[in-house]
Amino acid sequence: MVAYSDVSTPVVERASVETVSPAALEILENSYISQTLTPVNPETKVSKPTVRSSLKASTWDGVFATVFGNITTGVLLSNFLLQLGANPMEIGMLASIPMVVNLLQPLGAYLSEKTTSRHWYGMWIFGPSRLVWLILVLGIALSSWQHIDPHALVILTLVILLITNIMGALGSASWLSWMAALVPERLRGRYFGFRNSAASLTNLISVPLLGLAISVWPGGALQGYGVVLLLGVAIGIISLCCQFWMVDVNPQEQNSTASQAKGSVKQEESAQSISPLASCLQPNFLKFLLYFSFWTFAVNISNPFFNLYLLDNLAIDVSWVTLYNSLMAGASLLMLVTWGKLADRIGNRPVLILVGVLVALTPLLWLGIGADAVSLWVWLPLLHLLLGGTCAAIDLCNNNLQMAVAPGRHQATYFAVAAAVSGVAGALGTTLGGALAQFADCGGLPALFALSAVLRLAALLPLIFVREQRSVSLVKFMRSILPVRRKLVPIPADQPLVNR
Repeated sequence: MVAYSDVSTPVVERASVETVSPAALEILENSYISQTLTPVNPETKVSKPTVRSSLKASTWDGVFATVFGNITTGVLLSNFLLQLGANPMEIGMLASIPMVVNLLQPLGAYLSEKTTSRHWYGMWIFGPSRLVWLILVLGIALSSWQHIDPHALVILTLVILLITNIMGALGSASWLSWMAALVPERLRGRYFGFRNSAASLTNLISVPLLGLAISVWPGGALQGYGVVLLLGVAIGIISLCCQFWMVDVNPQEQNSTASQAKGSVKQEESAQSISPLASCLQPNFLKFLLYFSFWTFAVNISNPFFNLYLLDNLAIDVSWVTLYNSLMAGASLLMLVTWGKLADRIGNRPVLILVGVLVALTPLLWLGIGADAVSLWVWLPLLHLLLGGTCAAIDLCNNNLQMAVAPGRHQATYFAVAAAVSGVAGALGTTLGGALAQFADCGGLPALFALSAVLRLAALLPLIFVREQRSVSLVKFMRSILPVRRKLVPIPADQPLVNR
């Protein structure tokens, strides 16, 4: 749950597609999910091989969905709009629309809870949301056959983006609840770490190859994007087809069995007596919600402007920026599985607090960066490696902690409320950051980075009070990794020296 800020730049180097062969992916996956798998809800009586095959299908679903997402979001879509002459406000809408429409997630959770199949609810939501991009393919084809105002294509793209994000918001909470039911709690860190690693590797390979295909297309970049978009829609449908190999979950049965597995009868009766939205007012979830929304706000104040700082303030060539983004994606890829194993061992909350302090201070490191050779060759690569490795832990553990603090009953509603509140907080953060960055008298982007660091540290305070059942005490964890200082005990003077 992601965020997994997201506008990256195409990588200039060509990567080998052979690195993600099906055989290698299956070997890696089996090494992480072949251990004592049992379903979250024992009442469902799903066999271990069935759960294992479901997780494999989910991983391939994530791989194909990543390719589709790279084509319909991020740098490829931004470049397409820039080719059409879109203004900065229209480019900014690419980042704001996905966050604002998260307000609809509670409605999506409510609708999904009325159904009897997580699978088919997702198919009816995500299928049309991906097929609607074929309208843009048709628009690009018409523009190459006859003259069409380029700005009309910009408006059409933004409308389609709005439609697909609205539909995605209606289905996100249901999908997350489906995954929470399928993935055993004790293996969530390792599994989602592996799944996100596979998606990161796909992202690392697909973005430069797709960008290269668009740039060398004989008919021009606009036609090239149309062809790549058509391919992306087909891959997006393949992604949905992978879900046919995943065990379906009935929301009605999921809600009834989860309350019996996780709570007492008295708690179950009280949960049934109030509405799902009112049940989200439980104190532990509210503490997590305060942390999550405040953290999203603090991060989005600065994150969208790091690349702008490199390209505009420091006037660094775009090829360097693409290389740095590749390093960041590679570090995230390598560290995800490690963070997942650590989170399974000590819990998500300790990882978020310890790594969160480092991520909170990271914006201050940008203040000493320049355009000199040392910064280009040493400090900027190290900074992006640090960003990739640490942000991978934050994204992974935020998602898993959200699953841990949300009770099993009406789980989709909890996920939806968290996404809606954090979406609004993220949009406010991006808007405020963009407004403050324009005022050079207030310090410009460097002052914005310093403000973000302070707000990130403050956002970690509510996390200290969040309870996670499987997490190790932060004090106990620190004692286990730090050398223990010997305690001096006074010895009586009359005790013989040989016994001292």
